[in-house]
Amino acid sequence: MGELRELAAPFVAPGPSGVAVRDRLKHLTDEDEKVLRLVGGHLGTLASRDLKARCTAGLEHDTEQWAERKRALTEESSSRWAGSITKATHDQWALARRGQLAHIQSLEAGVKTITHRLSLPVGEKGSKKAPGGYRTRQEWHAKSRRLHLLADRLDATRADREAGVVHVVRGGKHLLNNRHNLQAAQLTEAEWRQRWQAERRFLQADGESGKRFGNETIRVTPDGEVSLKLPAPFMHLANAPHGRYVLAARMVFAHRGEQWRDRVTTNRAVAYRIHEDVLRGRWYLTASWTIPPVQTVPLAAARAGGLVGVDTNADHLAAWRLDTHGNPVGQPLRFGYDLSGTSSHRDAQVRHALIRLLHWAKRHHLAIAVEDLDFQAEKTREKHGRRKRFRKLISGMPVSRLRARLMSMAAELGIPIVAVDPAYTSRWGAQHWQKALTSKNRKTTRHHAAAVAIGRRALGHPIRRRTAPPPHDRCDRAGHRTVQAEPVAPGREGNRPCVPGPRTGSVRAGCRANAVDQDAQYRSGRAAEHEFWQQDSLPLSL
Repeated sequence: MGELRELAAPFVAPGPSGVAVRDRLKHLTDEDEKVLRLVGGHLGTLASRDLKARCTAGLEHDTEQWAERKRALTEESSSRWAGSITKATHDQWALARRGQLAHIQSLEAGVKTITHRLSLPVGEKGSKKAPGGYRTRQEWHAKSRRLHLLADRLDATRADREAGVVHVVRGGKHLLNNRHNLQAAQLTEAEWRQRWQAERRFLQADGESGKRFGNETIRVTPDGEVSLKLPAPFMHLANAPHGRYVLAARMVFAHRGEQWRDRVTTNRAVAYRIHEDVLRGRWYLTASWTIPPVQTVPLAAARAGGLVGVDTNADHLAAWRLDTHGNPVGQPLRFGYDLSGTSSHRDAQVRHALIRLLHWAKRHHLAIAVEDLDFQAEKTREKHGRRKRFRKLISGMPVSRLRARLMSMAAELGIPIVAVDPAYTSRWGAQHWQKALTSKNRKTTRHHAAAVAIGRRALGHPIRRRTAPPPHDRCDRAGHRTVQAEPVAPGREGNRPCVPGPRTGSVRAGCRANAVDQDAQYRSGRAAEHEFWQQDSLPLSL
């Protein structure tokens, strides 16, 4: 492959390991909302206290300290609430550790890039593999100061990681910083306080298989009755036996309702979470459970009937159907989405685009080929410099969210997903397929050409098109051939191998040994006078 990096082999992506459904808690009374806020606020305080204790313990934490924390929480809530709080704390601490490691890797990449560019003369041009020096002396000076800043941050973060120190904000750092600039966030202090309290409440409980309806803490019966076990300080608010409070709302899951009902009827574990949407003034209940791993089909079976190559972009999905031989079939498709606005709007846009794509693939019984993208190491400004628009572009692409949703939704419809290496798909697709697929009635974009390249790689075919036969005769008078070796290609002037076939099966061994030497290709080898034979120029007149 020369200077090209080694490509990873395509594979069939595994399905999801769990599902979650959410629905609204309708017709709650004022008393219900009051109880939910009181219980959620109290448990949120306990969760904050437990997270502080876990972060203080750091790397020295052990099972004895965990048991001590749980005993302290049980006195002010219940054993099951304490188990849910400690598990959420451990998950939050582990997530913070993973984010800390990713931050260290990003800082190391930035320090390495800036150090390399500072070592080069000002104005020196870079190459495809390494950036050059900075353009001006002023930029060199500013980057030297930024290098010291990043180095200090890197040292501090490394010291925190070695000591087991993590920085976590229950409720979110972004919302916390909005408190210092309410005008820019377009919030009043009362509105901010309402959001802050809602985010810091804790009303979630893990399921237990074998227990009644799969959860003893937050219980939802098959007919939709929702009740929760009250903590010890709020037992006087119970309106049902055994210290339980039954909500007036009835829960009916419109999506996956039959699956959920089958689980609670057979007493299998279901986890629940209750939260308030302050902007809409609504309460929601989320149910989640694990599912057995989806059996993936072999790669050969996914390729059997052709597939759909899909190129992910910032505002749309470009798709093109390919047959088993890697040839584009039909017209290209475009599934657009708008990623402006709130996170819920962006999530809905991505979901709607995927629904259209999956339903189209389902109708034609096709697998889907996508790129195995990961932009986590590609978003730093040290890597892309002044290319702010490109950095904003790749930062806005919903890669992780789209991939998670695609895997989950495709597993429900039984559509295999083939993941391929994303290297060079856009470049080679535009080079070999964009012009060839463009006609008077169809203008092919780079994104659709990249979709063809992705599909061919998933099918196991090279991205380059097959060389067409020379037109008219054996020369190139009608233009260059479909695929020709570039001047830098090694061995482009070498002997072409004699491939056995119907026209070459009777060719004797060594027949084309001198195919490159134009002065020797007609040499018979029998006459000495033909040793230096050469074609004479044609006469000017007869």
